[in-house]
Amino acid sequence: MTTKKIDHNEGEEQRAINAIRRKLIGKKLTYKEIFSIVDQIAKQRLGDVLTTYFAASGYSKGFTKEELYYLTKAMVETGEKLHFKGIVADKHSIGGVPGTRTTLIVVPIIAAAGFTIPKSSSRAITTPDGTADDMEVLSPVTFSKDEIYKIVKKTNACIVWGGSFNIAPADDVLIQVEKPLFFESYDKILVSIMAKKIAFGSNHVVIDLPYGNMVKVRTLKDAQILKEKFEYLAKRFNIKIRPLVHRTDEPAGKGIGPILETREALRVLEQKPNRPLDLEIRSINLAANLLDLCLKDSSKKLQEDIKKNFGNCFGWATKILQNGLALKKMKEIISAQGGKPNIDSEHLNPGKYSFKLKSSKNGIVKALNSKNITIIAKLLGAPQQKGAGIYLDKKIKDVVKKGEAICTLYSENVYNLKGAEKETETFPLYEIE
Repeated sequence: MTTKKIDHNEGEEQRAINAIRRKLIGKKLTYKEIFSIVDQIAKQRLGDVLTTYFAASGYSKGFTKEELYYLTKAMVETGEKLHFKGIVADKHSIGGVPGTRTTLIVVPIIAAAGFTIPKSSSRAITTPDGTADDMEVLSPVTFSKDEIYKIVKKTNACIVWGGSFNIAPADDVLIQVEKPLFFESYDKILVSIMAKKIAFGSNHVVIDLPYGNMVKVRTLKDAQILKEKFEYLAKRFNIKIRPLVHRTDEPAGKGIGPILETREALRVLEQKPNRPLDLEIRSINLAANLLDLCLKDSSKKLQEDIKKNFGNCFGWATKILQNGLALKKMKEIISAQGGKPNIDSEHLNPGKYSFKLKSSKNGIVKALNSKNITIIAKLLGAPQQKGAGIYLDKKIKDVVKKGEAICTLYSENVYNLKGAEKETETFPLYEIE
């Protein structure tokens, strides 16, 4: 008599499938069920179809707060984790707004202030590029766990691609199945961010949470719900968090695409006269809030010194930027990550093929369509083509004359440029009245 050998992996896969089936009909899942799903996704054993079913179940049915905790915990537990001593700062944006590359400014400010900030960043999901795509213009972003420790030990910081090693691997698989649809569920955004913050050892986090008609989170009500969920998860994982909710109708800065966005961030760090002031203001606000969060758990002496010398953390962040310490720190980070630290913003040139999109009438810019900006920028070749993107010559409330350039399209490929140029009629970037 022969006995059939039980395949453990097959059993785990079936358990995950049963759990997905239960979630699709609206049942609440246990930690064991959620862990089995996440574990099988992380090991890439479910395939795209079943993984998409799970992603869709979260979008349509949503998760309870307890399930969100289980999902975040499972994502962390099925991957690698980093550990740093003391206060570990981090900042993350919900995303969905093309441009607005604050991370490249905030990270060096925080590190120059003396706090540890190992930044795990994503590549493009629902926008033309992610922070990792932009940082890659300046230095490599793919590192092992040991290499990240060395970079952070040397500079207090790093700006690396979160998918470069096994950090919350299930999240990266889910991102890939969601990408073609240009959406992420709010719960998935929440879990994705928190899992990677926890895995990277962060314990003091500021969340940039924009809402508006053209971004991921549409209404103030949804933003407030998401804010409460961030605070709930942070409490469960013993993390100090500060979600900053604000209305957003257009990008901060004018550059869309890896080189154009990176150039704008560098101009702020360099304090060039042509720097985008709205991007600078947004970055200082985020940095100041993160410094304030960290300072509350710092020594009394440091707290007193900051109050005496700068008044508050806004003054502190502004001074670090204005006196060149943030730029110096950014050059250290670029160097430690194997890039060229002496690069100047004016050395960063977009794709050689360009087209100036002109206004068909006189008027005032009433709105910018972020979704269409994303579509056109991707048609131009972003983020794979670092020089592809859009420069917004005009923004909301700017006066426009008929025949005047409202934006410039750039590509490294003439065919991409021609295709994108044609599609601006189908996907208009501007609303002018």
